[in-house]
Amino acid sequence: MPFIEENDLLDLHKDVEKAQIINERLLDQIKYKNKDLKRIKIQRNVLLGVTTLFLIGTLAITSFTAGLSSSNRLENQNNLLVSIDSLDAIKKRIDNLKQRNEELSLVNEFYLAKKFLEKETIYSVQVKSFVDNNVTLASEALTNTLFVKTNPFYAYSLGNFETLEEARKFRQQLVDMGFKDAFVASYQDGKRVKIEDPY
Repeated sequence: MPFIEENDLLDLHKDVEKAQIINERLLDQIKYKNKDLKRIKIQRNVLLGVTTLFLIGTLAITSFTAGLSSSNRLENQNNLLVSIDSLDAIKKRIDNLKQRNEELSLVNEFYLAKKFLEKETIYSVQVKSFVDNNVTLASEALTNTLFVKTNPFYAYSLGNFETLEEARKFRQQLVDMGFKDAFVASYQDGKRVKIEDPY
């Protein structure tokens, strides 16, 4: 029966403590990003409300000015040109706000996906593992990729599936593409639970 030497056990404990510290830091970063998202969302809503009030005010002033200066046709034309320029500026600002809202929605979806991966049991297809952590292979910002340290290896998995059947189908596609050693594993809280039967 194999045994673990005391030095190896101490190294293992150190690795576990480092992983816990890293997880705590990541959770703190996610909390900080969520606070930023809420603050930005409130700012966006306030800015949208101010922009709407500004638009209504501009239209009211333009209508009032156009009614008063009906005696001078040239003055009316100048006022109309100014109001059209103001409307164009407001339209551009609204377009910019819509674009920023879409970007914020993507960021929010990313953090929601990360939270889901940490709480639920998911299935992923491991395609490779290395002794050294090769961070140049891919970015941890990818939500459909897992990087997990399974002593003494760093495992790289593709896909995040809610069901084992979906993961098995994806594994078969990867095997057909040439990843003969690919296998399905289940994960929970960012840790591998077990290697699943491929069929």
